[in-house]
Amino acid sequence: MTDYRPRYGAGDVEVMRREQSFNGYFSVETLTIRHRLFEGGWTLPIRRELFQRGDAVGVLPWDPFSDELVLIEQFRVGALREQESPWMLELVAGIVEPGESDTAVVHREADEEAGCTLGRLAPIATFYPSAGACSEQIRLFIGEAMSARPGTVQGLKTEHEDILVHQLPRRQALRMLDQNEINNGHTLIALQWLARHGDRLRAEWVASSDV
Repeated sequence: MTDYRPRYGAGDVEVMRREQSFNGYFSVETLTIRHRLFEGGWTLPIRRELFQRGDAVGVLPWDPFSDELVLIEQFRVGALREQESPWMLELVAGIVEPGESDTAVVHREADEEAGCTLGRLAPIATFYPSAGACSEQIRLFIGEAMSARPGTVQGLKTEHEDILVHQLPRRQALRMLDQNEINNGHTLIALQWLARHGDRLRAEWVASSDV
């Protein structure tokens, strides 16, 4: 078994032209690019619209002592369909502004969206949710929930946030995962990670708190 490494890197793409196509709540650029081919040579020029959303972080607050998770419920316009509810159960997340650290955003968003104070953090994953058309990279963490406010409505009125806070046992959240009741990518990834590593991390965090 050999380790995987991409054959090409950023230097194997040429951005020939960059145009601002839209600039509003988010922005869209139209790029003309070419890139190397696996069999040698370069592609012809390709035009692609690129959704510039900015990078984001997400955190799954978890109390390792009670083994309960904090999740939030809010309206999502992208899920607006005739037969489905556009309200989603999610982990806490937010956009990383220029000059901000991931950990600073994690703590701020946990407070704003869930009324939750976090202690220790552990990284989960870094991924692109839709790299075919969107530049966004998401970096996920699990955070030690030191306090929470389940049943309250949180969020910033200036950002039109209306967020209901939930606190539920890990076993229940993982059962919802298995029953296809979690329908957004960052929460799916975080819960899958917790299903694989939660027992180990819980033992480590509880043991280190006893020292």
